[in-house]
Amino acid sequence: MNARANQYRLQIAEKSVGSLSVFAMLRWALVVVFLWFGAMKFTAYEANGIAPFIINSPIMSWLHALFGTQGASYVIGVLELSTAAALIIGAFQPIFSALGAAMSAATYFITLTFFLSTPGVAEAMAGGFPGISAMPGQFLLKDVVLLAASLCLLLASVQTSKPDAQRS
Repeated sequence: MNARANQYRLQIAEKSVGSLSVFAMLRWALVVVFLWFGAMKFTAYEANGIAPFIINSPIMSWLHALFGTQGASYVIGVLELSTAAALIIGAFQPIFSALGAAMSAATYFITLTFFLSTPGVAEAMAGGFPGISAMPGQFLLKDVVLLAASLCLLLASVQTSKPDAQRS
């Protein structure tokens, strides 16, 4: 087998550090978040709540233009529920462990870009940025932790191994 192809191998994140792992807590916490948030995207309440983020985002505004407020929310909901499914299957299949974690990381990376595009993030009464508003600023800030959890799972799912010639 090619040494370069053998450099990376996929594994279930929880198996990277033993049978009792903090990665299991991260995985199942992310599953709960994606199931809950994903299901909420099918309600008018949530669709209207996320509309300002979507409309002002250079990355996601096309969803609103193409599908409207509720349609964009449906698309995001399907993606979030798909991420939850990949994370669940990833507890048993290495490729899905990496896929679910990558999907999760991409989600939170995109939502953190809302800091740059959503009006009202910087709180004028607090002197502007770095003073952030409760909504949407502090609401978005939680995604820093969720991104970190996603990246931890992703890194634990993609293990690097030394080529056979370098093993001792």
